[in-house]
Amino acid sequence: MHTARGWLRYGAGRLLPALLLGVALGMPGMPPAAQERVVPESRARIRLSFAPVVRLAAPAVVSITSRKFVEVAADPFAADPFFRFFFREFGVPARRERRERTSLGSGVIVRGDGLIVTNNHVVADADSITVVLGDKREFEARILMQDKDADLAFLQLEDAPEDLPVLPLGDSDSLETGDLVLAIGNPFGIGQTVTSGIISAKARTPPGGNGEVSFLQTDAAINPGNSGGALVDLGGALVGINTAIFTRGGGSIGIGFAIPANLVKARLLALERGGSLVGPWLGVKVRGVDAAMAEALGLERPRGVVIERVHPASAAARARLRPGDVILAVDGFAIGDPAGLNYRLGLRSPGERVRLDLWRKGVERQVELVLEAPPEVPPPEVTLLRGRHPLEGARVANLSPALAEELGLDPFEQGVVVLEVTRRGFARRLRLRPGDRIVAINGHEIRDVAGLRQALGSRKRRFEITIARGGRLFTLTVG
Repeated sequence: MHTARGWLRYGAGRLLPALLLGVALGMPGMPPAAQERVVPESRARIRLSFAPVVRLAAPAVVSITSRKFVEVAADPFAADPFFRFFFREFGVPARRERRERTSLGSGVIVRGDGLIVTNNHVVADADSITVVLGDKREFEARILMQDKDADLAFLQLEDAPEDLPVLPLGDSDSLETGDLVLAIGNPFGIGQTVTSGIISAKARTPPGGNGEVSFLQTDAAINPGNSGGALVDLGGALVGINTAIFTRGGGSIGIGFAIPANLVKARLLALERGGSLVGPWLGVKVRGVDAAMAEALGLERPRGVVIERVHPASAAARARLRPGDVILAVDGFAIGDPAGLNYRLGLRSPGERVRLDLWRKGVERQVELVLEAPPEVPPPEVTLLRGRHPLEGARVANLSPALAEELGLDPFEQGVVVLEVTRRGFARRLRLRPGDRIVAINGHEIRDVAGLRQALGSRKRRFEITIARGGRLFTLTVG
């Protein structure tokens, strides 16, 4: 990048990305489409400004303030471990008070009736939401739909006026690495700000990021408060929702991530169809392909994701996919990692037909299948456990792929899962949590709720309960 810096300067040091691209056009092998997009026709054309794009897009980008009330310890000694022990063990009530916490972010108006898209983490658990338009008008808003996995939320302005500016949704699949983009938002709450950059990469999963979204990466400066703001192309279309940054000091270092606009379109369609977020479930467990695995599979280079397991009650099983198959592409879009596969499937709905490009035993082939929702098999049989046993007060259910997806668990897991622990039940003393899976009682495997009730009904004074949590097993002994 340092060697190219001289190319980017013109005259008194003005940044001229269009000139750089125009020079590149003289190089052999450039695609004709790229030449048509960037040829400067005059010196005036070379001196580009982003102002027309900003005038078009900025009015539809709003600032969002969400407020929620939380109870906190009001006693100055509450942070001291000794006094916390004193309050708890001797029954001395600790004073608590309600305090307001605010969260600042951004959003984008995507429909003329006042529908706004933002990040879910901007408005999660909010008691009230205030939206400030670019012209300083303020409105209250309510949440219509939240998607925690995609980190998207849709808000509806209360008493929305008729003259709202709207930012049209673009096609994020048409973006190329190197395309110019603008980020518009409210960083640090200082007011609407515009930064420029390029698409640094596509189909990225940031460190510790969500495995359900394949992000756009950009070097346009994104900072706290930009969350939920717009990433727009030079045609003034919304191509992404800014959502995260990679940083070591809390500020932008030129590595930002945006949710692609095509995923926003898919969730908007789900909202218009009634708000159901039940997405398609292929029913496979996959992993990325590295160099050693590519060589073992006979691939010329690492690409795609290899199937490790196929659920017997899934669309993949009905399409006769097998462990060892490599999924190379979905509907012609190349897959580079598990997040990329999840993202491509997340753009579709149950009942739609998709085409998979597979690599199987040295041969590339295509398979078509109809996507399905995760099955609710076995039926949940939700049960509140009662009686004289250690799990009294736990609400449990049979684990199915549908319930596992809802709870964020592995859909290949089976057995009985804890849904809730009541405040007064004995199970609360065991510190059970929603999502814990009850694996065994006194060494006997628990397969369903009926088997669990039978195991707890025995007149034993000592119970050994094996719990699965976060990929680890714990055995609790009571009695």
